[in-house]
Amino acid sequence: MMIRIRSRDGLERATIDNPNITIAQLKTLIEYQLRVPVANQTLSTNQNLLLAKTLADIARFTDMSNPQTPISSLGIAHGSIIYLSYEGERTVSGPNFSPAGSFGRKMTMDDLIAKQMRVTRQENPHCELASFDRDAANAFQHYVNDSLAFAVKRGGIMYGTVSPEGKVEVDFIYEPPQQGTEENLVLLRDPDEEKLVEAIAMGLGMRKVGFIFTQTVSQAKKDYTLSNAEILQAAELQAEGDLKEWVTAVVKLEVNEEGDADVHFEAFQMSDVCIRLFKEGWFETEAGEDADPKLSRMKKDVVVGVKDTKEVDNDFFLVVVKIFDHQGPLSTNFPIENRITGVTMNALKNHLERMRGVTFVKRISDFHLLLLLARFLDVNADVPALAECVQMQTAVPEGYQLLIESLASAS
Repeated sequence: MMIRIRSRDGLERATIDNPNITIAQLKTLIEYQLRVPVANQTLSTNQNLLLAKTLADIARFTDMSNPQTPISSLGIAHGSIIYLSYEGERTVSGPNFSPAGSFGRKMTMDDLIAKQMRVTRQENPHCELASFDRDAANAFQHYVNDSLAFAVKRGGIMYGTVSPEGKVEVDFIYEPPQQGTEENLVLLRDPDEEKLVEAIAMGLGMRKVGFIFTQTVSQAKKDYTLSNAEILQAAELQAEGDLKEWVTAVVKLEVNEEGDADVHFEAFQMSDVCIRLFKEGWFETEAGEDADPKLSRMKKDVVVGVKDTKEVDNDFFLVVVKIFDHQGPLSTNFPIENRITGVTMNALKNHLERMRGVTFVKRISDFHLLLLLARFLDVNADVPALAECVQMQTAVPEGYQLLIESLASAS
């Protein structure tokens, strides 16, 4: 299929092998065939675009501004004319310019995208460092060490704050319902429970900042940093979190110089190209039994170095993040949700009695306790209000105190 493109340089042609491409893909083709960078292009089916004199005038032409719109939905077909305004200068190759270059090979859309999708190592993370609340990190690793013996995988969602400089502070870890095996971790997401978690985080002045999971002792014997399944899960959660400083933390056992096993934390970000590949659906999500776990498989060729390949070493997608620790504002003395032993109201009663010597707000300054209480409160009003008392360490209103004490005494 051929479409005609009129710009200030005259009428040129672009060859398209798929009539259902999007505007973003069309711009990529124009960059390749007509040598106009995507970032400099404004396209329109309205010829008045070429009469626009200022950037403000050009910005009014929005009919082709959505990159995901298929060109066919705009009536663009073989022989159609579209109008191109661009910034900068270029050398016009003339009407006989061929996208195949000097060798004459036809370049398909898939070929072109693959040629532009280069997988390289990202040297610097967007996150300056990740600092973990000592108590929250210990509560997580002690459970997988003492109760699960690192025999099955365990995961959690990290919440905290992000500084303007890109420093991530993790202050609590929410452990959703889940099923773990030696090789895989399935998070059984509960939207109702996560709504409570988000309400608590809002009241605490915190947000979702990362994903933490464990590797098992059997995985420690294998030759990879993260498996292909772990890369996929980490990329999915980072893409969902939509935070450029998002951190993925890995907890595992490592043998020290004396031959003993130590619990070891590592922190990463999935690279920008990894997230782009995930969002655009390049990853093969089903791996065969004979697939190498240290390689991520793509649906189409990508360029790694000078090689076109469908298999990418997982380490290309990892950007190392420095780890620190700190003492955060919350305690972790209360039983943690969704573990083998369920959390009951009797735990609330015991906790309040054990903490009787401190202020009431201090007694409830524990995310996991707040999550239990949230099940009995209004998620839109009461939960953030109670969490804000904890954040500011201000007196808890008498009504909330009476409610909490009555819940505890009813156990």
